[in-house]
Amino acid sequence: MDNKSVGQRTQFRTVILTAMFVAVTLAVSMGIPPIPIPGTHGNINLCDGGILISALLLGPKVGGTVGALSGFLLDILSGYSNYAIFSFIVHGLEGLIAGWIKNRSTKKVVDVIAVLVAAVVMVIGYFFADSILYTFSAGFLGIFTNTIQGLVGAVIALAVTPFLRKRIHS
Repeated sequence: MDNKSVGQRTQFRTVILTAMFVAVTLAVSMGIPPIPIPGTHGNINLCDGGILISALLLGPKVGGTVGALSGFLLDILSGYSNYAIFSFIVHGLEGLIAGWIKNRSTKKVVDVIAVLVAAVVMVIGYFFADSILYTFSAGFLGIFTNTIQGLVGAVIALAVTPFLRKRIHS
C-alpha cells in the first residue's frame, strides 16, 4: 500500500471515529435525561465524558470537533437552543484543550491534568454564557453544578479511556 492510500485510510478512519463519538456522546447524554439547573436555565448532562474521551484518544482536532458538535446538537435537541452557540464554543474549546494537553506527553498524569484543565475551561465558559444570557448571579449559580458536570465527565473519561485506547489504536 502506498503512502497516499495509507493517509487516505487514516483520514477516513478519523472521520468515522469522530462521527461515532458525536453520535455516542449525544445518545448517552440524551439517554440519561439532562437535569435542569434552577436559576441558570441550563442543565447537567454527560456530554463532557464523551468529549474528554475523544480528546484523550484522538487529540485536539477530534476532541474539539466532538465537543463543538455534540454540545451544539445536544442543546438543540433537548430544548436549550439558547445555549447552542455557547455550547459549540465552550465544549469545542474543552475538547480542543484536553486533546492539546494530552498530546504533550504519554504519561498517565497528563490525562488527569488534561481533563481537569478542560473541565475548568468548561465551567468558566458557562459562567460567561449564563452571565451573558441572564445575569451575573445566574453565572455564579452555575459554577457549582457545572463543576460537578465537569468532574463527572473527567472521572468517566479517566475510567473508560484506558479500555478504549487499546481498541482504537490497534
